[in-house]
Amino acid sequence: MKKLIALFSLNLFVLKVYAQDDFLKKLMESKPEQFADILQNQQKYEVQILYTQINRNKNNKPSFKTFSYEVNADRYFYPASTVKLSASLLALEKINKLNIKGLAKESSMITLTDFEKQTEVKTDSTAENGLPSIAHYIKKILMVSDNDAFNRLYEFVGQKAFNESMWSKGYTDTRIVHRLQIPLSIEQNKHTNPIQFYNEKELIYEQKGAYNPNNYFPKEPIKKGIGYFDANDKLINEPLEFTFKNKFALTDQHNLMKALIFPNFVKKKQRFNLTETDYNFIYKYMSQLPTESTFPNYPTQEYWPTYCKFAMFGGEKDTKWPNNIRVFNKVGDAYGFLLDNAYIVDYEAGIEFILTAVLLCNNDQIFNDDKYDYETVGFPFMKNLGILLYDFEAKRQKKIKPNLDKMKFIYDKN
Repeated sequence: MKKLIALFSLNLFVLKVYAQDDFLKKLMESKPEQFADILQNQQKYEVQILYTQINRNKNNKPSFKTFSYEVNADRYFYPASTVKLSASLLALEKINKLNIKGLAKESSMITLTDFEKQTEVKTDSTAENGLPSIAHYIKKILMVSDNDAFNRLYEFVGQKAFNESMWSKGYTDTRIVHRLQIPLSIEQNKHTNPIQFYNEKELIYEQKGAYNPNNYFPKEPIKKGIGYFDANDKLINEPLEFTFKNKFALTDQHNLMKALIFPNFVKKKQRFNLTETDYNFIYKYMSQLPTESTFPNYPTQEYWPTYCKFAMFGGEKDTKWPNNIRVFNKVGDAYGFLLDNAYIVDYEAGIEFILTAVLLCNNDQIFNDDKYDYETVGFPFMKNLGILLYDFEAKRQKKIKPNLDKMKFIYDKN
């Protein structure tokens, strides 16, 4: 892939002239061939964007300036797989808080059952040792957005602890109340499985099944669209209800990414209780491509380099990955909602920025019909938006070029 270059120039004074919402709007208006439809049909596409500029001082200490476009925590979108990043962080944090001798993210994790519709996991053929673990689940989540891996971390953390931990850190527009991809009732999702951890054959820690007696659902119902197909593949001509589904507001996602990449430069309560090793583990697998992995070994035909890289790359199969760029991110797509929460760096050019965006790609307003406009609307938008901001960053003058060595990793097929 040819090195990305700026396609336009903007005077730096615009940062002072435009209000925050106007800045991103004006930037998109400079490319009407790419963004006119999006800008003219906000009610249809429900776009929300957050973009954070990062400047460094002589000691490489960052400062931040954030711009928003149509961000509204009360405008519901389905967060899809973006919730998996917080599950990964909370699972690592729980291991640290338990502080049990011998218990680590690499310990074998055996999931059992004690309630209806629960399933057990005792082996994992994709792991080098054939056994499941917190570490291996996180790898699968961050590289290819594995749904079962999220469900197992959700069960380990527990529904009550998941939500209350997020709220205590200030992520209050978040509600995680169900597993992914499997049809379970509200009550079934309140129950989480018993789990055992082993080192070799030695039982290190045993967690009983948990139940959350609390309800976290909003008083006002959340309904979207004009129709949906039910479990029997029958068209129901009324809006689909999202009241009892997960929520992860854009501001919470963006702030979580900032806290993850720059933990020493956010309020203490926003941070996760992670070690330096934990942080580097997350950074590595957030940015590692599935084609760079041996365990799991992902077939290139199904998992190409940009498989979970929407911003700047649109997940396009035929794109060659540039050596100078890495994207530390978590994407999501479900019910026509398309999301990316990304920290993007160019090591050679000294570019770094955070971009979090969502849009609805469902022109017919029918849910569960598998007729979403990802390919024609969503992926092009994410690609163009990422390039637009990258190009602006390439032109934006900085007094000091950032030292990004901390975010460089060796991806050695593991």
